[in-house]
Amino acid sequence: MKHPISLLLLLLSASLHAQTATNPTPRLVVTIVIDQLRTDRLEQYSAQFSADGFRRLLSDGALYTQASYPFMPVDLASATACISTGTTPYYNGISGNRWMNKNTLRPIGCCDDPDHAGLFTQDHSSAKNLQTSTIGDELKMTTGGAALVYAVAAQREAAILSAGHAADGALWIDNATGQWCSSSYYYKTTPNWLPSYNTLYAPSKKIVTLKSSDKALSTPQRYQYFKTSAHGNASVTDMALQCLSNSLMGSDATPDLLALTYYAGQPSLPAKSTITPMAALYKALDQELARLINTIESKVGRGNTLYVVTASGYEDTDNQLYARHRVPSGTFYVNRTANLLNIFLSAIYGQARYVEGFYRNHIYLNHKLLEQKRISLIDVYSRSEEFLTQCAGVRNVYTAMRLSTGGNAGAERVKNGYNTNTGGDLLIEIAPGWQVMDENINEQYHYRAGLPDFPIILYGNGIKPRRTDTPVSAEQIAPTIARALHTSLPNACTASALR
Repeated sequence: MKHPISLLLLLLSASLHAQTATNPTPRLVVTIVIDQLRTDRLEQYSAQFSADGFRRLLSDGALYTQASYPFMPVDLASATACISTGTTPYYNGISGNRWMNKNTLRPIGCCDDPDHAGLFTQDHSSAKNLQTSTIGDELKMTTGGAALVYAVAAQREAAILSAGHAADGALWIDNATGQWCSSSYYYKTTPNWLPSYNTLYAPSKKIVTLKSSDKALSTPQRYQYFKTSAHGNASVTDMALQCLSNSLMGSDATPDLLALTYYAGQPSLPAKSTITPMAALYKALDQELARLINTIESKVGRGNTLYVVTASGYEDTDNQLYARHRVPSGTFYVNRTANLLNIFLSAIYGQARYVEGFYRNHIYLNHKLLEQKRISLIDVYSRSEEFLTQCAGVRNVYTAMRLSTGGNAGAERVKNGYNTNTGGDLLIEIAPGWQVMDENINEQYHYRAGLPDFPIILYGNGIKPRRTDTPVSAEQIAPTIARALHTSLPNACTASALR
């Protein structure tokens, strides 16, 4: 008679063998993040979709209809980082596209890195601010570096944050030149195929013609428009397939990862410009997905690829519409408020510069000054919170201490979206419908508590068609991919895989 433990191991081995036979490890995983994709628009425009694009994904894939992000605010950078790391900004460090550098007191981009020069761009970039591992990093470590990991997106942040630290390459479109570019963080030397590709196919060679009223747009504005149009989505597909062909991804038993980002929001054009109708943008995006999937299937083989499609979970809003339709709204001037707060604190503690800086809805206090004056930080927090809550448009005020110690009942999403390394001493939650304005740098930040519904879709590689209306989190995407690839979870991921 077999020993009970031996019998248990035998049964476990048989179970794992049966599971592997049913769902073999995919040769290629393709993650597709569609910026500002909305579930209701998929339903609204479904009649115009082809059989090989969205319709194939929705009918033959596993559809999770109610996905969300467990933090706020959400933008493309923080959403991309959450998908690739399986955790929130509180741990992965990417609280947004930009934040205040506490050392220089100037705003910086989340992927800025002066130590890594750009290829075909003046931007110096890397993933060093991403504080945790990604699913691509774990795949690299599991395979001893044999797996290939690439990311392609029109926007720099989406490419880098989906690529991670150990990727073979991240590629995006440069705002100044309209060329596909990268960073020395990923490439020690320029890929031999990239210069010739840029010569023939870069957006700078085929930028769309704008109507006469838009001729005054600067070059960066014109390329930004290109990146938020159907033409930009087509260019992402072109580069993805070029990358696939030149790297031989999916050509052997070692699984590879290709991360793509498309766009489905409003084009970045002035109000009077000719805007691609939303229906046309979705129809063109459907065609790009069909072209992508059909080409990959012809190269990698049907069933050898796992596709994971989701959205960035937010939507750019126009606050002028609220005022036009008499919906309560307003503008919160953070520069004026910071100055008033400094006057208020000076009246209590003596004339000095207590507010050291501000950015968006974050206010940074002068800790060295408070230490020199032996002023209690807790007391300053309390008085500042009391003052700020009386300002018009302020819904709530959170202190860094409150967010870092867990004393934030009912504000878990706010805490999850805060990072102690980059966040301010005071985080101001603006009322829905309001916008934050910094007159010093002429920058606006819109706030919306309610976010649009978006889906998560799994397709290919043994996935059975099904629909799940139970709420799920974008955090669950990374562990789902890790389970399919048999890798470790990203090192800050505690979420469970999608069922």
